[in-house]
Amino acid sequence: MQTGTQAIDRAAQLLVQVVEAEQPPTVGELAGSSGLPKSTVSRLLRALERNGLVQREGPRGGLRPGPVLVNLARRDGEADLIELAGPELRRLADRTGETVNLAVPGDGQAEYLAQIETGHFLGSTNWIGRATPNHSTAVGKVFLAFGAAHAPERLERLTPDTIVDPRRLEAELEHVRARGYATAAGELEPGLVAIAAPVRNAAGETIAAISVSGPSIRLTATKLAPISRLLAAETDALSVRLGYRHKGAA
Repeated sequence: MQTGTQAIDRAAQLLVQVVEAEQPPTVGELAGSSGLPKSTVSRLLRALERNGLVQREGPRGGLRPGPVLVNLARRDGEADLIELAGPELRRLADRTGETVNLAVPGDGQAEYLAQIETGHFLGSTNWIGRATPNHSTAVGKVFLAFGAAHAPERLERLTPDTIVDPRRLEAELEHVRARGYATAAGELEPGLVAIAAPVRNAAGETIAAISVSGPSIRLTATKLAPISRLLAAETDALSVRLGYRHKGAA
C-alpha cells in the first residue's frame, strides 16, 4: 500500500506528464508511461481533477491542465504582456494626449489589463479590471474581426441611441479586417470615442489589442486617421517583439 508521500510523488509525476504532453494523454497512456496500475492512475487523477489541477476532454478523453493551472499561466502571461507593452503604451499616450488601454479577450468580453490616463481634465474612465461587451468597444471589435472572440447570439443594447444590427456588425468587422483597426463612437457610452488595433503573437494570433480613447469633442473624425497610423506602428512593433512576422517577411 502506498504511503502518503508516495501518493503525492506519483500524483505530481502524473501532473507533470499531463502538463508537458503535446497531446492530452489518456489514463491508459499515463499508466503505461508511469508504470503504475491503471486503477492507481485513475484514483490519483480523480484527486487532481477534484482540485482543479487537471481536466478531462469528455468522459473518455485525454487529460489536460485544469482551470487552476490555466488561470495561473494566464496571470503570469498577462503580467509579462503588461510589462512588455509598456513602451508602446507610453509613446501612444505621449503622442496622442489621450487615454491608452491594453486589453485581452475574455469570456465573451474584452478585459482591460493596463491603462495610461490622459492629462486632460475631461478624460476617460479607469477601465482596468473591467469587462465590456465585444460588439460595443473598439478592442472588442478587433477581437471579433481577427478571430480572438466569437460574436454573441444576442447583442446587448447598451445606450438609448445604440441598436446593434448583427448584419451591420458583420459588415463593420469586414471593414476592420480590411483596414486593420476598429473604432467605436458612442456605442458603450455617449460621447466616448475609441480606436483600437490588434497585437499578435508568433503564431499570428490576435492575443491583445491597444486602444486610444477620449471624448468626441477631441477625438474628431479628422484625428482618427493620424492616430490609426500611430496605433498601427506601435501595435506592429509590439507584435514583432512577441515573435510575429508579417506575411512575406524573411
